[in-house]
Amino acid sequence: MKENVLDVLMYLFETYVDTEDNPEPDQNELRNDLSLAGFGDAEIDRALDWLDELTDHQSVASIVADSSRGTRVYSEFEMDRLDTNCRGYIAYLEQIGILSVSQREILIDRLLALETDDIDVEQIKWVVLMVLFSQPGQEQAYAQMEDLVFEENTGMVH
Repeated sequence: MKENVLDVLMYLFETYVDTEDNPEPDQNELRNDLSLAGFGDAEIDRALDWLDELTDHQSVASIVADSSRGTRVYSEFEMDRLDTNCRGYIAYLEQIGILSVSQREILIDRLLALETDDIDVEQIKWVVLMVLFSQPGQEQAYAQMEDLVFEENTGMVH
């Protein structure tokens, strides 16, 4: 079975996001749970590192001012990894108020950190959920994004 980091992250997110009964599991518990679920050690390590880096972005995000509204210019590397549909969807999420400027930058960083060549809009939706969930005070944006992730009609929205 060939899993990637996003598969591990989605498993963790779906498994632990709504479990308010128990305190947050530590990394050893997560490793054991993920191993029992059939994920490989390399993917587990990369997913946990990815989550640590997401947490590290929170302190930076609070410093960045979200007042500027300009056009995001993507580097050649970013355009190679995020096709036109992906970039358009990110712009759409920013335009409808789900993502702030700093959250957009965190999203792009975390997407590129997945180290996969085939990033698509569905993957972006899940990573946006993870970014919003990791930040306090984003309940409304999270609920809006959740609606977009779980809506049955997945036609183009922009």
